[in-house]
Amino acid sequence: MTLAPPIALNNGVSMPQLGFGLYKVALADSTGLALEALESGYRSLDTAAMYGNEEGVGAAVRVATEGDAGDLQLRREDAFVTTKIWNDSHGHDAALAAFDKSRERLGLDYVDLLLIHWPCPQQDLYVETYRALEQLYHRGLVRAIGVSNFQPEHLKRVLAECEVVPAVNQIELHPWLQQHELRNLHAAHGIATEAWSPLARGALLSDPVLLDLAAGLRRSVAQVALRWQLQLGHIAIPKASSGPRLRENLRLFDFELDDAAMTAIAGLDRGHRSGSHPDRVN
Repeated sequence: MTLAPPIALNNGVSMPQLGFGLYKVALADSTGLALEALESGYRSLDTAAMYGNEEGVGAAVRVATEGDAGDLQLRREDAFVTTKIWNDSHGHDAALAAFDKSRERLGLDYVDLLLIHWPCPQQDLYVETYRALEQLYHRGLVRAIGVSNFQPEHLKRVLAECEVVPAVNQIELHPWLQQHELRNLHAAHGIATEAWSPLARGALLSDPVLLDLAAGLRRSVAQVALRWQLQLGHIAIPKASSGPRLRENLRLFDFELDDAAMTAIAGLDRGHRSGSHPDRVN
């Protein structure tokens, strides 16, 4: 079994560099798929209050660590669980209450990484919300805290007005949207870059440059695009709806992209978003 290598976050907590994203996975399917991911070698599961599948993810972790999961016998510390505070729960007290509900749904004593899902700049509450995350962190209920979809101006306010430097900024990032300004800001402050939609919701799979690279390496386009993320030092959380695709996305550690391939992919940036722009989400 191949396991994704860990990345040390800025507070010393280790996070697997490759995880399984559960966006749009139905609650009824989430326990089975999350368990299959763990059995395949994933050790990081990314959920959110908005996804509606925290119960299923938590159940999978409990089966893998406490119940009968066949040959899979994990300790709780072997499974890295991320969840997020949704847009309707910004503000200090609302965020604390939302976390309590998430932890209850997950059925876990602690969460490994807690993020603010979107900055929602029109509400202008993300700094107050982040201070609630800091409180949870200091209480030991979360091992690391961070943000998601924060643009440079949002991140700079958190850095200036809060105490704990975010461990992670989870952003849409793929060869067609390379987010250089954010990545440079992350590097300057020791913030890990985590890529959601690393395949641009499947749009990348027909890119001719990636198709040529994949053919030459006898790999899938998804594997090439994900390998690019890893070689840049990013964390990636591709989603999958089947066991074969789960396992395909994990087979990234027995090949490398050479300098020419990395340069070719660097030239694909076109500012293309497959999801919403953070300034317009509220």
